[in-house]
Amino acid sequence: MLHYAVVFLVIALIAALFGFGGIAAGAVGIAKILFIVFIVLAIASFIAGLMRRR
Repeated sequence: MLHYAVVFLVIALIAALFGFGGIAAGAVGIAKILFIVFIVLAIASFIAGLMRRR
């Protein structure tokens, strides 16, 4: 999941470099959403791992 967020961020940077503002904004939005989903799933996995040890 984090890999896809980084890929969309790179796509956004390249699109912004070439002047495609709309595409860059869309790719940044997707990258932000994927990063947030990754963080939420990572925290949930960490908490589940702590609960399983007990």
